[in-house]
Amino acid sequence: MKYSTKTNLGLFSMIALMGLMALTPKKTPQKPVQQKIQAAILLDVSNSMDGLIEQAKAQLWNMVSTMGKVECSNNMAPKIEIALYEYGRSSNDVKAGYVKKINGFISDLDSLSQNLFKLSTNGGDEYCGHVILSSLNELNWDPAPNNYKVIFIAGNEDFLQGDIHYTKSCKEAKSKGVIVNTIYCGDRMQGISEHWNLNAECGTGSFTNINQDAKMEDIPTPYDSLLFTYNEKLNGTYLTYGYNANYFAANISTQDKLNVKMSKTAGLKRIKAKSNAAVYNNAQWDLIDLRDKEGEAALEKMDRKILPDSLKNKSTEEIKKIINEKATQRSFIQSEINTLNTKRDAFIAAEKLKNANKNQVATLESEIEKIIKTQVKQFKMNIQ
Repeated sequence: MKYSTKTNLGLFSMIALMGLMALTPKKTPQKPVQQKIQAAILLDVSNSMDGLIEQAKAQLWNMVSTMGKVECSNNMAPKIEIALYEYGRSSNDVKAGYVKKINGFISDLDSLSQNLFKLSTNGGDEYCGHVILSSLNELNWDPAPNNYKVIFIAGNEDFLQGDIHYTKSCKEAKSKGVIVNTIYCGDRMQGISEHWNLNAECGTGSFTNINQDAKMEDIPTPYDSLLFTYNEKLNGTYLTYGYNANYFAANISTQDKLNVKMSKTAGLKRIKAKSNAAVYNNAQWDLIDLRDKEGEAALEKMDRKILPDSLKNKSTEEIKKIINEKATQRSFIQSEINTLNTKRDAFIAAEKLKNANKNQVATLESEIEKIIKTQVKQFKMNIQ
């Protein structure tokens, strides 16, 4: 059988193409990029701010739960990182504008809660422009444009104090894509007369005011005691690893108690946040969260020395089985807490409806929640 030149060329082309395909590396599917919410909380700790600090301690968990409801365009939950600054304390370094970074961006919410409970007030000058600029320059802001990067600064007295003008910090915020929201503690018109509206007007941020002395309303519900019971069971599902694991595990109960001591409602809102694995994650010391974050490969290469005594002599397969059992238990408890919280929220909403004619007082909790729900939409995020 004779082959034409045309046929031969076709065969050679096909062979060459097959060889090229064999040599070309296969593209691995790209893992979706997780968006971030990076929030810096800047709190005035001068003498008049006791109420603000108390609200921040009591209402942290509502802010966390609000962020935990955020859904991104790729159906992934965002990674949440929160930084904390204090300003207006006379014992802080005058060269730093009486500003102090308490913690940089962290996802360890128990440590954040612990830092808030350590805050106290002490007289000093409140340099708002300085603390905003410090947080912009010192924190590791993610440059990705689709991250919600936000500053909440709360306090009173004149916003223009200090030698760093708000326009300088505003320019830096714009260059980094950070939204700055100002929250004045006191009468709205007084806040405007003390220039707290100016910084928000220079960008896409907002200006609002709160009653810093308002107390969190405790509305008893039929679900409260059961929620506290499930919280104890949830605390029992952690499987520690690492040299500081016992400290972190103990700190869960410590923060539980501190929040309940503030108010029953604060304790219950913390439980609500703890039931959301997307925001309350302890992968740095808990084996279940570590596995969920990095996969079982992280367990296989783990040094047995940093495991608890109960697991050191177990095989890798035995450890995986124990983790799976605990994880199943935790998922059930979290689901029960979520169900109870849905009922609790409905009960509270009905009680508040009965008192609809009463004036609703703006607090740090209510205003930050409103701001987050509005601003995340700019970054293809939504809250259901």
